[in-house]
Amino acid sequence: MFVKCILACVLLVVSMTGYTQTYPNHTVKIVGPGAGSGTDITARILAKSLNKLWEQSVIVENKPGAGGTLGISSVVNAPPDGYTLLAQSATYVINPAVYKNLPYDVTKSLIEIDMIATSPYVLVISGASKIQSLDDFIKEGKNKSSDFTFSSAGVGSSTHLAAEYLNQTTNMKALHIPYKSTPEAMQDVISGRVTYLMAPYEAALPQIQSGKLRALGISSKNRVEVLAQVPTIAEQLNNNFEMNFWVGLWAPMATPSPVLKKLKDDVAKTLNDPDTKAAFNAAGITIKSMGQTAFTKFVREEILKYQVIAKAAGIQPQ
Repeated sequence: MFVKCILACVLLVVSMTGYTQTYPNHTVKIVGPGAGSGTDITARILAKSLNKLWEQSVIVENKPGAGGTLGISSVVNAPPDGYTLLAQSATYVINPAVYKNLPYDVTKSLIEIDMIATSPYVLVISGASKIQSLDDFIKEGKNKSSDFTFSSAGVGSSTHLAAEYLNQTTNMKALHIPYKSTPEAMQDVISGRVTYLMAPYEAALPQIQSGKLRALGISSKNRVEVLAQVPTIAEQLNNNFEMNFWVGLWAPMATPSPVLKKLKDDVAKTLNDPDTKAAFNAAGITIKSMGQTAFTKFVREEILKYQVIAKAAGIQPQ
């Protein structure tokens, strides 16, 4: 019996080693939210870099809607073989605070690989708006709060909670208008049908540069180089306001350890590649690799943080 157990262990190790050496040998799919969103832009840069490293097709599949739960569920239910991964933003950690019965467990259904990148949100309004500054915006919002609306990529999305946090910080009230994706939410701000959006920087930048959107404040601690003329929200409010958009990568929980290790190692390798760094820089995205252990801890802390914000916003779990 002892010999059989040893033989079985040896065969398992050999089998898993062989599996890792051949992984990936066909298309790897990264599931993300709506096309053109900050998460989508990040995922596509990563996919291109992994494609180059592996010499194997890596595609991004967009599954927007339902606060990201559709895309997340599809990865949870995918074979745990490393060929279906999830790229998601803070939406992943917000969902437990806004949905009563998620079809998955955020701490048990998927396993963290690493954080990929971070960038600030930008408070944007229509380029045709008469409002010129954050101070004017807050005064107008408090005087006409019933007329102020804000859009997001859906109930419980990171753009939703970022705006709620801004509203709480400034004691403003506004009606939330949810959409299926950031580009849709942005389009109705451009048209003036919705007052404002806390947009991921990289998603909003082209529209800001074209004049279709006006940026009133950056959510990060420091200004961003490309929009150096736009002050941070913190410096305008004279407080420590800070909330950043981030994107991470997950795999199904039962994914074999050797495959997870290869994913962690190769993702870290691509994020150190000069071409990848240049692509992220061009998109205004800051690479933020922290390793699996630190990212797992970060995710758990974010779950608690957003529960506090959601409760203060009066969001009733659906």
